Amino acid sequence: MRETLDMMDFVYAAYAICLIGTLALAGWSFATMRAAEKRREESRRK
Repeated sequence: MRETLDMMDFVYAAYAICLIGTLALAGWSFATMRAAEKRREESRRK
């Protein structure tokens, strides 16, 4: 067991948080885009 803090642990955690946040934002944006496209197509049919 080590007694000193390894800065790379924090760097890896920061990268993981950024990656998860980026993927979540991209997924949310994609879902919102698809919903907007669906609403637009439905309004054109009427």
